[in-house]
Amino acid sequence: MSSNKKIIVLMLFVLSIFALSAQSVKFSISPGELSPGESGKISATLQIPEDQKQSIDPNDNIYFYIEASHPDLKFGSFKLPKPDKVVGDDEWQYFPSVTLSLPFTVRENAKLGEKKITVELGYNLCYDDGMCNPPEEEESVVSLKVVKKALESSAAIVEDSPSEGLIEEEVLETEETLEADEPLAREVDEVDESEESPVKKGIVKFLIFAFLGGLILNITPCVLPILPIRIMAIINQAQEDRSKVLRHVLIYSLGVLISFAILAGILIGIQMAGQSAGWGIQNQNPYFQVSLLSIVFVFALSLLGVFEITAPGMDAANKATGKGGYGGSFFGGIFAFLMAISCTGPFLGAALPFAMAMPPLGTMVFFLMIGLGFAFPFILIGIFPAALKIIPKPGDWMVLFKELMGFVLLYLVYTMLKTTLMLTAGAYLINVIFFLLILGLAVWLYGRFVRFEYSKITQWIFIIIPVLMIVLGAWQFLPVKPEYLEAATAIVLEGDEMVADPDAPEGWYLFSPQLHARLMDEGKTVFMDIGAEWCKNCKTNERTVLFTDDMMEFFAENEVVLLRGDFTKSDPVLLDWIKSHERMGVPFNALYVPGEKPVIFPELLSKKMLRDAITKDN
Repeated sequence: MSSNKKIIVLMLFVLSIFALSAQSVKFSISPGELSPGESGKISATLQIPEDQKQSIDPNDNIYFYIEASHPDLKFGSFKLPKPDKVVGDDEWQYFPSVTLSLPFTVRENAKLGEKKITVELGYNLCYDDGMCNPPEEEESVVSLKVVKKALESSAAIVEDSPSEGLIEEEVLETEETLEADEPLAREVDEVDESEESPVKKGIVKFLIFAFLGGLILNITPCVLPILPIRIMAIINQAQEDRSKVLRHVLIYSLGVLISFAILAGILIGIQMAGQSAGWGIQNQNPYFQVSLLSIVFVFALSLLGVFEITAPGMDAANKATGKGGYGGSFFGGIFAFLMAISCTGPFLGAALPFAMAMPPLGTMVFFLMIGLGFAFPFILIGIFPAALKIIPKPGDWMVLFKELMGFVLLYLVYTMLKTTLMLTAGAYLINVIFFLLILGLAVWLYGRFVRFEYSKITQWIFIIIPVLMIVLGAWQFLPVKPEYLEAATAIVLEGDEMVADPDAPEGWYLFSPQLHARLMDEGKTVFMDIGAEWCKNCKTNERTVLFTDDMMEFFAENEVVLLRGDFTKSDPVLLDWIKSHERMGVPFNALYVPGEKPVIFPELLSKKMLRDAITKDN
């Protein structure tokens, strides 16, 4: 046989092998049209020849998989389907066909329009005699249309009502998918709404929610400890000249409004850059935590009398922030804002997603409305200064009260140090504590020598030296080196195993989307809590409701499975889950009953609220 004929025969033989092993793979996507925040799945069905099978080791699966990629989609993990034949613990077989599905969620910042998604199916077929073909991949492109998201979804917010404890009310009727084959969240609110002009009515309603949410922020655990400090400052100002009270209050409010406007601008910029933005996520940054606790530490030392802010050569009594300067009122507003953004409250949870779905100008208006509500109690005091008459006349009690508030702020520093420890390794926490010692020494030097009895030169020297100490100390001790970070993001389980949460009472399990889906398939009632170490409302809920003995017994009696997610560190899985339920931050609490829409609870829980919701759904 000539060499040419041999080559032709060899080519035909090779082609026949590929023809025999060629499989049919069908790719699909469902549904084909979604809005940002909604979920779907991509499937690949492999048709297997009669004399072959797909064999895998379920404990070490390498060659049988489905993958996809697109910047506008967030993909979950695929689950192996039930095998057609189980040979042993280390071998599953599929024939004559098998389908792998990959869940995904459209990112909130996804641009509208047609999306081309590249999908790959990997497989490794074997013959009945045990011989296997080399691993193969089949690639294809599927299309998804991303459409505009409705401003409001069918929902219900659970608000704590003194009389009923649970109120339900339909708001708008639009469809939205949280996950494949999962019902929508339902929300209930306390505002009656007609069917006329729902979008316009919704804007007005959520503007009211924004104002009320800002108002209620004043009594959240994040802000409440510093309220007496601001009231005391207003009392001092009122004793000097009551006509100045309104001006100080307005300047305080200006500091609040400018701070909320800056926050809105940052969140708008993050969204426009294609990133996910949420309320409170700045607390996941170690630099933010250290900056905030340093500010609180300095305020605490000031209240304890270590120093007062003065200008060289001027009488401290005339320039102390608590007694006179308009700058003190302005920065008091900024300080209150910094404390407030670690918490969310009733009404804010519903208003924030709506605000972030608006155009940039609308988002800015919503955040300014939150700021206006936050400053409103002080505006009332400025308009009606006679209200201050209920407070005792100035005396030694004010000095004692001020010093007690200093210790309250030191306690807040302690809680922030705990959060810093959760975000970083212990070595970095030691550096932060040493920096606080330097900071304390610096402000003591300032307070000791920047006084009117010293010369201007001496005062300037002891302004420059503390500033240099703080700058050099921060440069030396505060950089977050890679070895200080335990993890850039929190670890969320990917499987459906029930793993006990080591930081919660017995009966709480670590959340994973797969475990949640499995429990829903099994018909279980699930209560979910997503919180964070830096979230004061979360800790209040845990201490007063969720972790109490009587509620744990109640959960057990009603066979409620308890899942918990830790949002202390950055976690895109948890953030996407929260945002898919039309929320923007933590605490996030929801009750899931198979076949029913999830019940989304307000930020501050009560035992009655949970009992009413669980017994009603059961």
